[in-house]
Amino acid sequence: MRVQLPRPIVVALLAVSGGLSAPRPVPAADDPKFTADQVAFFEKDVLPLLQRHCLKCHGADEKVKGGLNLTTRQSILDGGDTGPAVDLKNPADSLLLKAVHYTDESYRMPPKGKLSDAEIAVLERWVKAGLPVPADRLAARATSRPAKGGVVTAEAKQYWAYQPVRRPAVPAVADPAGVRTPIDAFIVAKLRAKGLKPAKPADKAVLIRRAYYDLLGLPPTPEEVDAFVADPAPDAWEKLIDRLLASPHYGEKWGRHWLDVVRYCETNGYERDGPKPFAWRYRDYVIRSFNDDKPYDQFIREQLAGDELPGYNPDAVIATGFYRLGTWDDEPADPELAIYDGYDDIIATTGQAFLATTFNCARCHEHKADPIPQADYYKLLAFFRDIRPFSETRDVRSPFNLTDITPPELRARYEAELKRREARLAEITRQMEAIENDIIRTLPAEDQRAAEGPGRPQVVAGKVVPQLPGQLKQHYTALQKEREQLRKKPDPPYRQEALSVNNCDVRPPPTHVLIRGSPQAKGKEVKPGFPEVFGLPDPVIPEPKPGARSSGRRTVLAHWIASPDNPLTARVFVNRVWQYHFGRGLVPTANDFGKLGEPPSHPELLDWLAAEFVDGGWRIKRLHKLIMTSDVYRMSSAAHPDGLAKDPANTLLWRFNMRRLTGEEVRDSILAVSGSLNRKMYGPSTYPPIPKEVLAGQSVPGQGWPTSPLEEANRRSIYAHVKRSLRVPILVGFDQPDPDSSCPVRYVTTVPTQALGLLNGEFAHEQAAALARRLQKEAPGDLAAQVRRAIRLTTGRVPTADEVNKDVAFIQGLKTDHKLDDLAALTRYALLCLNTNEFVYLD
Repeated sequence: MRVQLPRPIVVALLAVSGGLSAPRPVPAADDPKFTADQVAFFEKDVLPLLQRHCLKCHGADEKVKGGLNLTTRQSILDGGDTGPAVDLKNPADSLLLKAVHYTDESYRMPPKGKLSDAEIAVLERWVKAGLPVPADRLAARATSRPAKGGVVTAEAKQYWAYQPVRRPAVPAVADPAGVRTPIDAFIVAKLRAKGLKPAKPADKAVLIRRAYYDLLGLPPTPEEVDAFVADPAPDAWEKLIDRLLASPHYGEKWGRHWLDVVRYCETNGYERDGPKPFAWRYRDYVIRSFNDDKPYDQFIREQLAGDELPGYNPDAVIATGFYRLGTWDDEPADPELAIYDGYDDIIATTGQAFLATTFNCARCHEHKADPIPQADYYKLLAFFRDIRPFSETRDVRSPFNLTDITPPELRARYEAELKRREARLAEITRQMEAIENDIIRTLPAEDQRAAEGPGRPQVVAGKVVPQLPGQLKQHYTALQKEREQLRKKPDPPYRQEALSVNNCDVRPPPTHVLIRGSPQAKGKEVKPGFPEVFGLPDPVIPEPKPGARSSGRRTVLAHWIASPDNPLTARVFVNRVWQYHFGRGLVPTANDFGKLGEPPSHPELLDWLAAEFVDGGWRIKRLHKLIMTSDVYRMSSAAHPDGLAKDPANTLLWRFNMRRLTGEEVRDSILAVSGSLNRKMYGPSTYPPIPKEVLAGQSVPGQGWPTSPLEEANRRSIYAHVKRSLRVPILVGFDQPDPDSSCPVRYVTTVPTQALGLLNGEFAHEQAAALARRLQKEAPGDLAAQVRRAIRLTTGRVPTADEVNKDVAFIQGLKTDHKLDDLAALTRYALLCLNTNEFVYLD
């Protein structure tokens, strides 16, 4: 690990003594020759000084801090993260000498106390003499220690995630039972090697409910269940999958998965938690992209560099809202640090979302586990260096975060209207100033001077307007009123804006390695570059074309990430899809394929899926069908003793994993079965009612949450406004993730507040009443039929006669013992149905 020190002075002198024991390199023929006296000076005066103050951190330990090794002459000249430690041509400018002289507060080494004048004189003499050392201290020091994180070695490059994706052979399985697809062959081969058998197939009623929730996030109706169960066609399952993939609600379910990954939020956080204007357009873009089966490589390019694509392409511009979804501090204590915090959010999200690599761990030092030097972090940052901050004022709207995406023909009309408005405003201003100036010339000299500067409005209001004669005053007042009306005139309704990146730096400022991540400690300059571990040449950044609005760097990065040759991209995405279908990825740590993550349970299957995905045109719906038509997906979740004993975590997939519904699925399912769900798609976000007790926790209760009309509030949960400081309780209660960072997999908790919320919450009670009214409407006067319908709606299965009889008796007891009327008793029963495990869990 390189621990980054203040600015250039990772050069020397950190603390305590250390030795120089290491394999001795052989000097090169062209190395400088030093006299015996010079070498003796080094060994008698310089070396003991270095041992006392420097070499523990800069040579004697495998953790060479700041990238600087002081054990050889060449390593000193090579320097560390801040560049060469010694300048032989201009010795006085050497970073080492600047550090030890304490001439700058940022450049003080050793940090525990300044060297004595005599010690500084020794170092000055040594540097001016050209760093004389013995012959075996000339070349860069060899090391026999194993490479740690942050060091790119031949061994590090052999790590599985950095290897090219190669399609493996499908295992030959002797017994074809349970092997319908190549996916099954990979799974069954491992199971049989461990002496395990796959679980039996799930029944059709279970399968259709599983498929509906996996692809749509909504329950099937009883009629849909019955139709599928009764369909004897051998391709009934495939037809069901095709129908669900064609549903517009597919994009709502799978779009929500992606929004987790890219930390989607519609407000900025911090004290004011102001809104991100038009953030909802990015959400809609994601939903449409999944519904349209947009190739994943195109999906990547649009989000990373959509603003750099040619022509009118509003979807691609909206896609760059990806960069604006993180937190933004509208009054940072350290503005420059805040800018780099914004870049860090982008690097963290880009690296984890697309490459499952934690580049952000190398912001302040070398990565502690993976072969990612700190310089690699800043090379990646250089790709994004053209992106301007969210805003340069406290205004949430800025020319950097909004782009006009109005269709060209309408935009021309709007711009013509705007031009006329501006011309009229200019004419009004000219007339008003002429009237004002006639009066100002009659005022005392001090007022005339004040009117020439920022005090003019006060002079005009207090001393000019009162002196205007009647008719002229009326004319002036009319002009003033017209000006205000023109300024306040709203944009035409057809104007469209998108949260995006805009007005980027065509020629971005230089990017430096920041020592310890501090903008006040700039190290060596770096150019845009790919991670060293991939062994790629430096990218060629095309010269920006005339009229360009960005540097073009992000297009180069996007092409590399979306390339079929990138060893990570396809693996990472197919692993996510697998995880969302099975509850656990082939690599369980979906955002971290590095050494701090977990290795793949089925590496060959992962590579086969990645190769198949790319060869299939990066089409996601094709990947769904490939997975869902396997026998592995169609297994029951029922356990057997042998499997529990040999593989209790089900890592080898001998059965299907039961799962609880997500927060969005819980809320949407309640609305669906109650008959209240509004399936309207797209558009500005909604604001479902939030209990007053929750709103009371705000500094200004209700601020930023204008509750929507009930019909709008009952839209699907993906359309609910995502506010960092105020979120919908039922969604948070059922583990909707924190939007401050990328969420690779949702935690599934079981806590009392979930049951309490579903039993006592206003939303649950309102929807239980709606469900009861639905039951009465669909089965009027028949309590047994109402019970059967309630069970079918909430679980999908056909209840037994005994179950129906017991539930009818329960409702009758409520009416008899608690004097409830029919609707009230049925409402209590409906609430019970919404609280069953069968409703919130999938087999």
